[in-house]
Amino acid sequence: MTDKHQETVVKPQPSPPSDHTVIQSVRQAQIKVPPIPTIQHMVQDAFDSKASDIHIRVGEVPRFRINGKIYPTKGYPKIKKDLFNSFLGEALTLSQRKQLAQKKELDTAIFYPGLVRCRLNCFDTLTGGAMVIRLISLKVPTIDQLNLPPIFKEISCRQKGLIIVSGPTGSGKSTTIAAMLNHVNQVEQKHIITVEDPIEFIHSSQRSLISQREVGLHTYDFQGAIRSALREDPDVIMVGEMRDRFTVNSAIRASQTGHVVFGTLHTHRAYDVINRLVSLYNADEQEPMRLQIADSITAIIAQTLVTKTDGNRIAVHDILVNTPAMRDYLIQGRKDDILQMMEDDTFDGMQVMNQAIYDQLLLGTFSLDEARLASPEPAELDRIVRQGGSNNETSARNWMMKK
Repeated sequence: MTDKHQETVVKPQPSPPSDHTVIQSVRQAQIKVPPIPTIQHMVQDAFDSKASDIHIRVGEVPRFRINGKIYPTKGYPKIKKDLFNSFLGEALTLSQRKQLAQKKELDTAIFYPGLVRCRLNCFDTLTGGAMVIRLISLKVPTIDQLNLPPIFKEISCRQKGLIIVSGPTGSGKSTTIAAMLNHVNQVEQKHIITVEDPIEFIHSSQRSLISQREVGLHTYDFQGAIRSALREDPDVIMVGEMRDRFTVNSAIRASQTGHVVFGTLHTHRAYDVINRLVSLYNADEQEPMRLQIADSITAIIAQTLVTKTDGNRIAVHDILVNTPAMRDYLIQGRKDDILQMMEDDTFDGMQVMNQAIYDQLLLGTFSLDEARLASPEPAELDRIVRQGGSNNETSARNWMMKK
């Protein structure tokens, strides 16, 4: 098995002297760094600054992404080629460095015990080498900690079917799925198998048994891992991104044989998910595949992040729960009817994203300007605000009260 995803475990080092202390925000003060910076120091700085990502490239100062925005660090120098090569030596094995030289890109992970886990992507650019480091908490979040709608707990514990979490890159899809799997782990006695590229959140078995596999390290590809998973007595399978027809075929087959399957896509709206999946197939295959997918879907969640008044971010959602009537609309591709049912059928926990945004506006969570930026239909949101609510003002957050 190739070691392209072989995780680097970094042993804890003694705390740096006081003149190397880390500030709380790169936006407000200058970070003090050692004479020769290391990735480990940079990760510590980013962690203390509550950054989600680190951007490093030759010829640029490192930048941190904080609450969705990228800021240059003030204490680090422009990265020269020699220093970048030392970063590669720190983070990658020799075989990984050879693979990067051959293929010009590489995905792997770094683990700092007691601090954070990192997803690392290395690549070449016009100006030289570059890497992006995504910081991943060692603590798996809960649905309540993320302030997700209560219906997510019920959806997580369904007995079969395909559950898709969709949204743009960086919208928190992996975090939402991790929280949903965490809920299953806490309340159900099941076998959960995850197939990831690479592994992000590390789960520990609680009431459920969890088996996590990484493509390139524990298995050669998604399709083979899912096929193998069906022989491993699973109840829940998480397949990561549904990026090709082979993964989709395997996920559908698993969901149709009595398993819950979690997957992700990059569509912005829930109703677009089936169209995106169907588009992976040839024209003569699309109609029967639309029927299969509509039969397999249990729920579709589309999400985006909105910047709150305190500078942090919160997720807002489209929530589509498959019912007999919804299944017919999905098969026929009736977008307007799908949206209308999502807006009206709050008893089943459905909602459209603008309902969720309006609810948070009423609570003063974020400004109207930020709401408009996040809304998939800003004009419709303005109409809802002007008339003081949509035709059905109850969103999925009040779903438990209806039950």
